[in-house]
Amino acid sequence: MKKYLSILFFMLAMCAGAQVPTPLEQKHSTVLFQHGHAHIGNGEYIDNSSVGIKNGKILFVRNALTNDIVAAEWDTIIDISGHHIYPGFIATNVTLGLTEIDAVRATRDFQETGSMNPHVRTLIGFNTDSDIIYTVRTNGVLVTQATPRGGVVSGTSSVMALDGWNWEDAVYKADDGVHVNWPKKMKTTGWWAEPGPNKKNDQYAKTKMKIWDFFKQAESYCKVKKPDETNLRLEALRGVFKGTQRIYIHADFAPEINDVIDFSREFNFKYPVIVGGYDAHMLSDRIKENHFSVIIGKPHSLPHFEDDHIQSYYELAYQLQSKGILFCISNEGDMEAMNTRNLPFLAGTAWAYGLSEEQAVAAISLNAAKIMGLDDRIGSLEKGKDATLFVSKGNALEMKSNEGVIGMVKGRFIVMDNHQMELYRKYKGKYDLKGLE
Repeated sequence: MKKYLSILFFMLAMCAGAQVPTPLEQKHSTVLFQHGHAHIGNGEYIDNSSVGIKNGKILFVRNALTNDIVAAEWDTIIDISGHHIYPGFIATNVTLGLTEIDAVRATRDFQETGSMNPHVRTLIGFNTDSDIIYTVRTNGVLVTQATPRGGVVSGTSSVMALDGWNWEDAVYKADDGVHVNWPKKMKTTGWWAEPGPNKKNDQYAKTKMKIWDFFKQAESYCKVKKPDETNLRLEALRGVFKGTQRIYIHADFAPEINDVIDFSREFNFKYPVIVGGYDAHMLSDRIKENHFSVIIGKPHSLPHFEDDHIQSYYELAYQLQSKGILFCISNEGDMEAMNTRNLPFLAGTAWAYGLSEEQAVAAISLNAAKIMGLDDRIGSLEKGKDATLFVSKGNALEMKSNEGVIGMVKGRFIVMDNHQMELYRKYKGKYDLKGLE
């Protein structure tokens, strides 16, 4: 007998602790989501959709009104009428999974000593048992780029699914790229509440030359197929020079971005990415000419300069979109791991300040997948891609309506619940707050 599940029944089953099929049990299962508002991720939208899944892959995404369904062909049919279905959102450039309690040094595993550490890999440090992961994925963030911090060359990031027994299960793309922290020409003084004057960074030229020399050395090393003596630091950059890995260069302001572009041209990097990019819209022609993409820093940050408009960060996504630059939105900054749950709302702000709704969805889904070289597997609801997706009761880009009720990662159902929601239900019941929603 085939299973016909309404969205409410499915939610109750999951919350009651119903057995979630294992990957092996799901290997030959077929699942059909019917009548949801489908946000494809590539800019398209289907108001009344049919999303078919087989063996963990998306089989089709069609208009339900023109798609004939033979119920006997499906193991599970889930009616999601009135709900929204999205590709799993992708959190780029964050330490999610690498830290648990920022105030406890023993739980922080995103930074190593030293300044030149391209060989440091976040892959094996990723903690799939992190409680923070559960609080993040209930808002639809199902994939993260575990990113190292510190030093001049921080290390190598990896793209991880937010589900799995261990890092081997969770990995989507191992060692996707190396992260370089470009120095700033000007140093800020004071703090955010009492900012002081900007001062020239006397070490800028020295640090820039240090990076240049290190990469020159690595380039020479990587031209030798079998070096007499293995150098792990230099070996870690081989993929960057071969064009199989990205290079993520963290820089915000126009003078530094200009130097970053010159640096990339010198070494002919195939996949250069600017991370931060506060002034990227000012250099759009050079950025496009040299095939850069941009990972925007947290759009809810304050403007960097007192003369900047308060909306400067809010409008950056629209400015890059209008200039034809490939970009995505990230959540780097204070308490970034726990605040990654707010990634959909950062995209919502970009929607309010110029992007269309579907462009905003793409800014945290398909665009991110393209930048990291994973758009053939994730980032949109398209045939042949992994069934990494979620269903929300309302619009997922708005705080009041985002309520994830069903999630899938690589075709596996996941429980969309966390300890904070559990505490909410506990104390709501204790004080008999039945009307509180």
